[in-house]
Amino acid sequence: MPTEPTPVSLSDFALWKTQGHKIGVLTAYDFPMARLLDSAGVDCLLVGDSLGMVVQGHDTTLPVTLDQMIYHTEMVARAAKRAFVVGDLPFLSYQVSVEDAIRSGGRMLKETRCGAVKLEGGTRMGPTIRAMVEAGIPVMGHVGLRPQSIKAIGGYKVQRDADATLADARAAAEAGAFAIVLECIPSSVAARITAELSIPTIGIGAGPQCDGQVLVTPDLLGSFEGFRPKFVRRYAEIGDAIRTAAASYVADVASGAFPNEAESFR
Repeated sequence: MPTEPTPVSLSDFALWKTQGHKIGVLTAYDFPMARLLDSAGVDCLLVGDSLGMVVQGHDTTLPVTLDQMIYHTEMVARAAKRAFVVGDLPFLSYQVSVEDAIRSGGRMLKETRCGAVKLEGGTRMGPTIRAMVEAGIPVMGHVGLRPQSIKAIGGYKVQRDADATLADARAAAEAGAFAIVLECIPSSVAARITAELSIPTIGIGAGPQCDGQVLVTPDLLGSFEGFRPKFVRRYAEIGDAIRTAAASYVADVASGAFPNEAESFR
């Protein structure tokens, strides 16, 4: 009988930081993909509000709702046997008040059985992160480029204010975040933050010195044909394979080649 894998726990992140284990994180939005990624040995599955773009077809993450995030996170958490699952808190589900943040984070944990939530922001969100952690809600931080603030930032671009990014990362760590995503910052800044913080850093467009890396899975697989950031490495071209398979199916149906006798019931 095959043994069940040992699930990744919150304490593993701190241990991996000290051991130098590079943490592999990918996004997941549904049960079938989460099960595949989990079986491949991915350490952490992030149910990102990036689903607003790569699943729903919006041009930003802003339209995503908390109910939608809970819906997708529950599917991913049900599929994961080993990977640690983190659910994104979407725009305006935690920014208005600490009470809103605790309520939203609590719903995410209770209704999905994920391991933690992620929210964007550093210095300004420090009190919120602290209150959530004190309420028993593990929090992953997110600084640098913050997609939920894209209207204020003025577009998807590298964030080059090293002092501000470092202050944000420090604030999130001091407030109790167990890990922090660094998005679209110079690699030298990410290296400085990684060396200073006692919690793991997860980079996306932040260079190789981070304690781990995260990519949006449809970008990695080549199944999303929208904007392709510089930091994305395509490990497959699933989009082309899907298009070829679908075209072959349509052709076989049109010609009568599918289904054949072996694919039919007598």
